Amino acid sequence: MTIMQTAARIIEEGPICDNCMGRQFARLLTGLTNAERGEAIKLSLSLEAARLMKEEGYKDLLEKLALSNSYACKTLDASCEEEECWVCIGLFDNLDEWVDRAIKALEGIEYSTFVVGTKVSGLLAENEEILWAECGADYAEQLKTELNREIGKRLAARSGKEVDIKMPDVVVILDIAKEDIILEIRSVYVEGRYRKLVRGIPQTRWPCRKCKGKGCQSCDNTGKQYPESVDELVSEPVIEAFDSDDTKFHGAGREDIDALMLGAGRPFVVEAINPGKRNYNLSDLEEQINSKADGKIEVEGLKFADKARVQTLKNSTADKVYKLKVTFNAPVTEDAIRTALEDLQGNLIEQRTPQRVSHRRADLVRKRQVHSIELLEYHQDHAIIRVDCEGGLYVKELISSDEGRTTPSLTGLLGIDAVVEELDVVDVKI
Repeated sequence: MTIMQTAARIIEEGPICDNCMGRQFARLLTGLTNAERGEAIKLSLSLEAARLMKEEGYKDLLEKLALSNSYACKTLDASCEEEECWVCIGLFDNLDEWVDRAIKALEGIEYSTFVVGTKVSGLLAENEEILWAECGADYAEQLKTELNREIGKRLAARSGKEVDIKMPDVVVILDIAKEDIILEIRSVYVEGRYRKLVRGIPQTRWPCRKCKGKGCQSCDNTGKQYPESVDELVSEPVIEAFDSDDTKFHGAGREDIDALMLGAGRPFVVEAINPGKRNYNLSDLEEQINSKADGKIEVEGLKFADKARVQTLKNSTADKVYKLKVTFNAPVTEDAIRTALEDLQGNLIEQRTPQRVSHRRADLVRKRQVHSIELLEYHQDHAIIRVDCEGGLYVKELISSDEGRTTPSLTGLLGIDAVVEELDVVDVKI
């Protein structure tokens, strides 16, 4: 079927605008807009229709063209007005109205790049499918593709911002059915390291076990199991800095609630969700977080990151260094401790999932390496031990044996119960 034959079939379906006509042949010629293609095709078709009328007296094609082409209308010498396009329902006559909506929705949002997306209505999608079913879609592009492009060009000109298809700061979504604009704002990611300087604080927000975050007497209607977390101590200054709705905290692993995180700190990324601002002095933010935390945590080395960095942190396996305060249920000599630690040095430890986390971890046997382990201090009632080990080793169970679920262990080698009273994470090697 030739282009003119296809165009004639399209005209048979009803009045159609230049954009919707040209879009059916979008893949055939570059350097033109669909409106320009459509105008050229309808002009050529009008010439053929005028010939048919003059030479053969056949007016049907010209009369149908006259509903959406002024040249055909003038040739008929008739008083006619172009009718609304049945495919887009006049959408391409009102592009500037959509740009106005987008400009208004973006007021107060700090962004440099954007891309436009479209949520087409059911009627528009159905009209397009009907047209393709009758006339084919070999050379066509989707209505929403053209709409995204045309609105994008106009919005870029009005706003002075750039279109970025791969990683836009804002996705401007046209909700055609609701005649509304939806903004999807890319999160801001800030990477750094934190030290936790007091015990009893979880890394992330922890909903109350009884009410699941709804609020009850047990949690004093806060919905929280613990009053605060590393996450929350970081969150408030970040929300204020980036004018965001909320934050999400991504840590490279986590320490126990009763553990300190010392040394160079644990790597983390904080994600500012739906931010109104994208730029901020991170040295100032660092000071604000540390001041607000009042000695409970410290952050340092803040820098901007991206979403990919979150996955890198989550997927990385980092070796850890711990300092442990260990107590014993019976007297034990320094020599006995040193001998037991020598047996653990460089050993491959087999650990069945500890009882304390069995409710949320699969019941498996994991093998992890103890790189080095040494006695730092010996006292009559306790010992201070330093452990450098492979990431994923449950270090408390390395000491206690967890009723024989970890082998070898300090408890097993000494023949008396040993328990970690205090745990400090000294280094996370990532």
